[in-house]
Amino acid sequence: MTKLDASDASAPLPGGDRTLHDFSARTIRGDVQDLSDYEGQVLLVVNTATQCTFTPQLEGLQSLQRQFGDRGFTVLGFPSDQFHQDPGTDEDTEQVCTSSYETTFPLFAKTDVNGPGAPEMWAWLRAQKAGVLGGRIAWNFTKFLVGADGHVLRRYAPPVPPARIARRIEVELQRLGR
Repeated sequence: MTKLDASDASAPLPGGDRTLHDFSARTIRGDVQDLSDYEGQVLLVVNTATQCTFTPQLEGLQSLQRQFGDRGFTVLGFPSDQFHQDPGTDEDTEQVCTSSYETTFPLFAKTDVNGPGAPEMWAWLRAQKAGVLGGRIAWNFTKFLVGADGHVLRRYAPPVPPARIARRIEVELQRLGR
């Protein structure tokens, strides 16, 4: 199966039933990460920003990672400056996340989440679960809960604090016997 690079917005989306595991993304350090490496894990995919009203949610996301990480759950953080809330370089973003919020979950390279510059992975995510603006990502900290099979289970609006997602994560992990 061909991996679709999340950094390549021109990659065609082949027919058939796609999952998040069919994509790859560039890490914040520049390496290509196949998202199939997370197959079997429950994931929370989040577009993050370091200078946003919702940036303190990084603490809550890290709390979820600590609470559920050893049971097959991972937060995947995708910084975006599309809403002009994450200036600077990837290194600057990583520094804020790890130093100020002590994040340990994987961070990916900055990306657009809407429009022609958005990687195909984000077009796929938006198509799976619509939000209040239809398929568009309204703002930073939109969250997609993805099942162990790579299918999107639920989309959460930016104001939803990570703690409110904990119960749903618990249910998914219990369903998997973890």
